[in-house]
Amino acid sequence: MPWTEGYSVMRTAPVNKIIPFSNVDGPSNRMAIFFQECPFNCRFCHNPETINMCNNCGDCIRTCPVNALSLKEGKVVWDKDVCVGCDTCIKTCTHNASPKITMMSVDEVLEQVKRVAPYIAGITLSGGECTLRKDFIIELFPKVKEMGLTTLLDSNGYLDFEKESEILEYCDGVMLDVKAYKKDFSDWLIRYPNEVILKNLHYLLSVGKLEEVRTIIFPDRDKENTETVTYVAGVIQDKCRYKIIRYRQFGVRDEHRKELGDLTTDEDYALSFVGLAKSLGASKAMLI
Repeated sequence: MPWTEGYSVMRTAPVNKIIPFSNVDGPSNRMAIFFQECPFNCRFCHNPETINMCNNCGDCIRTCPVNALSLKEGKVVWDKDVCVGCDTCIKTCTHNASPKITMMSVDEVLEQVKRVAPYIAGITLSGGECTLRKDFIIELFPKVKEMGLTTLLDSNGYLDFEKESEILEYCDGVMLDVKAYKKDFSDWLIRYPNEVILKNLHYLLSVGKLEEVRTIIFPDRDKENTETVTYVAGVIQDKCRYKIIRYRQFGVRDEHRKELGDLTTDEDYALSFVGLAKSLGASKAMLI
Protein backbone atom coordinates (compact mmCIF):
# COMPACT_ATOMS: atom_id res chain seq x y z
CA MET A 1 0.00 0.00 0.00
CA PRO A 2 1.40 3.47 -0.87
CA TRP A 3 2.35 5.47 2.19
CA THR A 4 -0.30 8.13 1.62
CA GLU A 5 -3.16 5.90 0.48
CA GLY A 6 -6.27 6.50 2.53
CA TYR A 7 -5.02 9.80 3.95
CA SER A 8 -4.76 12.30 1.11
CA VAL A 9 -8.28 11.61 -0.21
CA MET A 10 -9.93 12.14 3.19
CA ARG A 11 -7.52 14.93 4.09
CA THR A 12 -6.83 13.38 7.44
CA ALA A 13 -3.49 12.38 8.89
CA PRO A 14 -2.30 10.28 11.85
CA VAL A 15 -0.99 12.66 14.50
CA ASN A 16 1.38 11.23 17.10
CA LYS A 17 1.44 14.33 19.29
CA ILE A 18 1.18 18.10 19.27
CA ILE A 19 3.45 20.35 21.32
CA PRO A 20 1.67 23.72 21.60
CA PHE A 21 4.80 25.67 22.52
CA SER A 22 8.29 24.61 21.42
CA ASN A 23 11.50 26.57 21.09
CA VAL A 24 13.55 23.70 19.63
CA ASP A 25 11.53 22.99 16.47
CA GLY A 26 12.59 26.03 14.49
CA PRO A 27 13.15 29.70 15.28
CA SER A 28 11.02 31.47 17.90
CA ASN A 29 8.11 29.92 19.74
CA ARG A 30 6.28 27.37 17.58
CA MET A 31 3.62 24.70 17.62
CA ALA A 32 5.19 21.37 16.65
CA ILE A 33 2.95 18.73 15.10
CA PHE A 34 4.34 15.20 14.83
CA PHE A 35 2.84 12.82 12.28
CA GLN A 36 3.06 9.05 12.57
CA GLU A 37 4.97 6.84 10.11
CA CYS A 38 8.38 7.05 8.49
CA PRO A 39 9.86 5.27 5.43
CA PHE A 40 13.31 5.15 7.04
CA ASN A 41 14.43 2.77 9.77
CA CYS A 42 17.42 4.63 11.19
CA ARG A 43 19.56 2.63 13.59
CA PHE A 44 19.93 5.69 15.84
CA CYS A 45 16.23 6.65 15.89
CA HIS A 46 15.35 7.93 19.36
CA ASN A 47 11.58 7.68 18.80
CA PRO A 48 11.19 4.39 16.89
CA GLU A 49 7.56 4.20 18.01
CA THR A 50 6.81 6.73 15.24
CA ILE A 51 8.08 4.51 12.40
CA ASN A 52 5.06 2.29 11.72
CA MET A 53 1.30 2.38 12.07
CA CYS A 54 -0.22 0.16 14.76
CA ASN A 55 -0.98 -3.32 13.40
CA ASN A 56 -3.70 -3.89 16.02
CA CYS A 57 -2.06 -6.98 17.50
CA GLY A 58 -3.42 -6.01 20.93
CA ASP A 59 -0.28 -6.80 22.95
CA CYS A 60 -0.33 -3.33 24.51
CA ILE A 61 -3.87 -3.72 25.83
CA ARG A 62 -2.96 -6.27 28.50
CA THR A 63 -0.04 -4.16 29.83
CA CYS A 64 -1.82 -0.80 30.13
CA PRO A 65 -2.02 -0.10 33.89
CA VAL A 66 -5.10 2.13 33.64
CA ASN A 67 -7.09 0.30 30.92
CA ALA A 68 -6.83 3.17 28.48
CA LEU A 69 -6.63 0.74 25.55
CA SER A 70 -9.25 -1.64 24.21
CA LEU A 71 -9.93 -3.72 21.11
CA LYS A 72 -13.01 -2.73 19.12
CA GLU A 73 -13.90 -4.28 15.77
CA GLY A 74 -10.37 -5.61 15.45
CA LYS A 75 -8.68 -2.26 16.10
CA VAL A 76 -6.84 -0.97 19.15
CA VAL A 77 -8.65 2.09 20.53
CA TRP A 78 -6.92 4.63 22.78
CA ASP A 79 -8.87 6.60 25.37
CA LYS A 80 -6.83 9.78 25.81
CA ASP A 81 -8.96 10.91 28.77
CA VAL A 82 -8.03 7.81 30.76
CA CYS A 83 -4.40 7.63 29.64
CA VAL A 84 -1.79 8.80 32.17
CA GLY A 85 1.07 9.03 29.67
CA CYS A 86 3.20 6.28 31.22
CA ASP A 87 4.19 4.94 27.75
CA THR A 88 3.92 1.32 28.90
CA CYS A 89 2.17 0.58 25.60
CA ILE A 90 5.11 1.94 23.62
CA LYS A 91 7.56 -0.09 25.66
CA THR A 92 5.41 -3.18 25.08
CA CYS A 93 5.12 -2.72 21.32
CA THR A 94 7.52 -4.81 19.22
CA HIS A 95 6.47 -3.25 15.91
CA ASN A 96 7.96 0.26 16.23
CA ALA A 97 4.48 1.73 16.53
CA SER A 98 2.17 3.43 18.99
CA PRO A 99 -1.54 2.99 19.74
CA LYS A 100 -1.73 6.61 20.88
CA ILE A 101 -2.47 8.08 17.46
CA THR A 102 -5.26 10.51 16.60
CA MET A 103 -6.57 10.73 13.05
CA MET A 104 -7.09 14.45 12.52
CA SER A 105 -8.59 16.44 9.69
CA VAL A 106 -7.09 19.67 8.40
CA ASP A 107 -9.83 21.63 10.18
CA GLU A 108 -9.14 19.83 13.47
CA VAL A 109 -5.46 20.69 13.26
CA LEU A 110 -6.34 24.29 12.44
CA GLU A 111 -8.51 24.47 15.55
CA GLN A 112 -5.48 23.47 17.62
CA VAL A 113 -3.38 26.13 15.91
CA LYS A 114 -6.01 28.84 16.44
CA ARG A 115 -5.98 28.25 20.19
CA VAL A 116 -2.35 29.31 20.49
CA ALA A 117 -1.93 31.49 17.39
CA PRO A 118 -1.45 34.77 19.34
CA TYR A 119 1.46 33.24 21.23
CA ILE A 120 3.47 31.53 18.48
CA ALA A 121 5.45 32.59 15.44
CA GLY A 122 4.40 29.61 13.38
CA ILE A 123 4.03 25.85 13.13
CA THR A 124 6.50 23.09 12.35
CA LEU A 125 5.40 19.75 10.93
CA SER A 126 7.59 16.83 11.95
CA GLY A 127 7.35 13.08 12.48
CA GLY A 128 7.93 10.29 11.72
CA GLU A 129 8.19 11.92 8.31
CA CYS A 130 5.71 14.71 7.71
CA THR A 131 6.04 14.81 3.89
CA LEU A 132 4.30 11.44 3.66
CA ARG A 133 1.20 13.60 4.21
CA LYS A 134 1.93 15.83 1.21
CA ASP A 135 -1.69 16.50 0.18
CA PHE A 136 -2.67 17.20 3.78
CA ILE A 137 0.14 19.76 4.04
CA ILE A 138 -0.77 21.41 0.74
CA GLU A 139 -4.27 22.02 2.12
CA LEU A 140 -3.15 23.00 5.63
CA PHE A 141 -0.33 25.47 5.01
CA PRO A 142 -2.24 28.18 3.07
CA LYS A 143 -4.78 28.36 5.90
CA VAL A 144 -2.01 28.66 8.47
CA LYS A 145 -0.42 31.46 6.45
CA GLU A 146 -3.77 33.30 6.50
CA MET A 147 -3.34 33.48 10.29
CA GLY A 148 -0.08 35.36 9.83
CA LEU A 149 2.03 32.40 10.96
CA THR A 150 5.14 30.92 9.42
CA THR A 151 5.29 27.33 8.20
CA LEU A 152 8.23 24.91 8.42
CA LEU A 153 8.79 21.27 7.53
CA ASP A 154 11.13 19.11 9.59
CA SER A 155 12.09 16.46 7.03
CA ASN A 156 14.44 13.53 6.56
CA GLY A 157 14.54 14.33 2.84
CA TYR A 158 12.46 11.37 1.69
CA LEU A 159 10.24 13.44 -0.63
CA ASP A 160 11.71 14.70 -3.92
CA PHE A 161 10.97 18.39 -3.37
CA GLU A 162 11.80 19.33 -6.95
CA LYS A 163 9.26 16.89 -8.36
CA GLU A 164 6.72 17.75 -5.65
CA SER A 165 7.42 21.49 -5.52
CA GLU A 166 3.76 22.35 -4.89
CA ILE A 167 4.34 21.49 -1.24
CA LEU A 168 6.78 24.42 -0.99
CA GLU A 169 4.42 27.13 -2.26
CA TYR A 170 3.17 28.04 1.23
CA CYS A 171 6.14 26.62 3.11
CA ASP A 172 8.66 29.09 4.54
CA GLY A 173 11.45 26.56 4.82
CA VAL A 174 12.62 23.00 5.33
CA MET A 175 14.81 21.79 8.17
CA LEU A 176 16.64 18.97 6.43
CA ASP A 177 18.48 16.00 7.90
CA VAL A 178 21.58 14.91 6.02
CA LYS A 179 22.53 11.83 7.97
CA ALA A 180 25.20 10.41 5.67
CA TYR A 181 27.07 11.39 2.52
CA LYS A 182 28.49 8.12 1.24
CA LYS A 183 25.96 5.63 -0.09
CA ASP A 184 27.31 2.61 1.78
CA PHE A 185 27.13 4.38 5.14
CA SER A 186 23.64 5.70 4.38
CA ASP A 187 22.41 2.26 3.36
CA TRP A 188 23.65 0.86 6.66
CA LEU A 189 22.68 3.78 8.91
CA ILE A 190 19.19 4.69 7.71
CA ARG A 191 18.52 1.60 5.60
CA TYR A 192 17.38 3.80 2.74
CA PRO A 193 19.12 5.28 -0.34
CA ASN A 194 20.26 8.88 0.13
CA GLU A 195 20.39 10.11 -3.48
CA VAL A 196 17.16 12.10 -3.13
CA ILE A 197 18.31 13.54 0.21
CA LEU A 198 21.46 14.97 -1.36
CA LYS A 199 19.47 16.20 -4.35
CA ASN A 200 17.09 17.97 -1.94
CA LEU A 201 20.02 19.66 -0.22
CA HIS A 202 21.00 21.37 -3.48
CA TYR A 203 17.47 22.05 -4.71
CA LEU A 204 16.11 23.56 -1.49
CA LEU A 205 19.16 25.80 -1.25
CA SER A 206 18.72 26.94 -4.86
CA VAL A 207 15.09 27.98 -4.32
CA GLY A 208 15.69 29.66 -0.96
CA LYS A 209 13.76 27.10 1.09
CA LEU A 210 16.57 25.55 3.11
CA GLU A 211 15.98 26.69 6.69
CA GLU A 212 18.73 24.58 8.26
CA VAL A 213 20.64 21.32 7.89
CA ARG A 214 21.30 18.82 10.69
CA THR A 215 23.97 16.13 10.87
CA ILE A 216 24.53 13.74 13.77
CA ILE A 217 28.09 13.03 14.89
CA PHE A 218 28.59 9.41 15.91
CA PRO A 219 31.30 8.10 18.27
CA ASP A 220 34.16 6.18 16.62
CA ARG A 221 33.06 7.13 13.10
CA ASP A 222 35.78 9.62 12.15
CA LYS A 223 35.75 8.83 8.44
CA GLU A 224 31.99 8.92 8.00
CA ASN A 225 31.51 12.02 10.17
CA THR A 226 34.23 13.87 8.26
CA GLU A 227 32.84 12.91 4.85
CA THR A 228 29.32 14.08 5.68
CA VAL A 229 30.28 17.35 7.37
CA THR A 230 32.77 18.19 4.62
CA TYR A 231 30.18 17.65 1.92
CA VAL A 232 27.35 19.57 3.60
CA ALA A 233 29.55 22.50 4.61
CA GLY A 234 30.91 22.77 1.09
CA VAL A 235 27.39 22.96 -0.33
CA ILE A 236 25.65 25.33 2.08
CA GLN A 237 28.56 27.64 2.97
CA ASP A 238 27.03 30.56 4.92
CA LYS A 239 23.56 30.32 3.38
CA CYS A 240 21.81 28.65 6.33
CA ARG A 241 22.29 27.21 9.81
CA TYR A 242 24.19 23.97 10.09
CA LYS A 243 23.41 22.11 13.30
CA ILE A 244 25.97 19.56 14.40
CA ILE A 245 24.19 17.16 16.76
CA ARG A 246 25.80 14.84 19.27
CA TYR A 247 24.57 11.25 19.05
CA ARG A 248 22.60 10.43 22.17
CA GLN A 249 21.73 6.89 23.15
CA PHE A 250 18.46 7.77 24.86
CA GLY A 251 15.50 6.04 23.21
CA VAL A 252 17.67 4.13 20.75
CA ARG A 253 16.71 0.46 20.45
CA ASP A 254 18.91 -1.85 22.50
CA GLU A 255 20.36 -3.74 19.56
CA HIS A 256 21.47 -0.52 17.90
CA ARG A 257 22.99 1.02 21.00
CA LYS A 258 25.47 -1.84 20.85
CA GLU A 259 26.33 -0.90 17.26
CA LEU A 260 26.47 2.88 17.68
CA GLY A 261 27.62 3.24 21.27
CA ASP A 262 25.92 3.42 24.62
CA LEU A 263 27.15 6.91 25.51
CA THR A 264 26.50 10.40 24.18
CA THR A 265 29.12 11.60 21.70
CA ASP A 266 31.89 13.49 23.48
CA GLU A 267 31.32 17.26 23.33
CA ASP A 268 34.89 18.19 22.39
CA TYR A 269 34.86 15.57 19.63
CA ALA A 270 31.61 16.96 18.22
CA LEU A 271 32.93 20.52 18.49
CA SER A 272 35.85 19.55 16.27
CA PHE A 273 33.33 19.03 13.45
CA VAL A 274 31.78 22.43 14.07
CA GLY A 275 35.30 23.79 13.57
CA LEU A 276 35.69 21.74 10.41
CA ALA A 277 32.41 23.03 8.99
CA LYS A 278 33.32 26.65 9.73
CA SER A 279 36.77 26.22 8.19
CA LEU A 280 35.03 25.11 4.98
CA GLY A 281 32.77 28.18 4.87
CA ALA A 282 29.73 27.08 6.87
CA SER A 283 29.91 30.08 9.19
CA LYS A 284 26.54 29.31 10.80
CA ALA A 285 27.60 25.88 12.06
CA MET A 286 26.75 25.23 15.70
CA LEU A 287 26.67 22.41 18.22
CA ILE A 288 23.41 21.30 19.77
